[in-house]
Amino acid sequence: MQGVWIIVAYMVITNIIGFAIMGIDKRKARAREYRISEKTLWFWAFIGGGTGSFLGMRHFRHKTKHAAFKWGLPLLMVIQLGLIIKIFIQ
Repeated sequence: MQGVWIIVAYMVITNIIGFAIMGIDKRKARAREYRISEKTLWFWAFIGGGTGSFLGMRHFRHKTKHAAFKWGLPLLMVIQLGLIIKIFIQ
């Protein structure tokens, strides 16, 4: 059971980071500063921060017109949430 809590902690941390970097990148975009690469945004989403990245995209209204983000992040979020649910059911 301890392993499950490690996974939960990992997911919480990666989702907080995913949410935060969407906000940081949006702020940088508005200020016309050097931006966070899309590769980095996808990295954090892919390694477990899909939900946080999706929520950050919606909250900050960032990357909402990019098809890859508009459709990819919700799909990634559903997959990751499904895996978490599967872990808890076992």
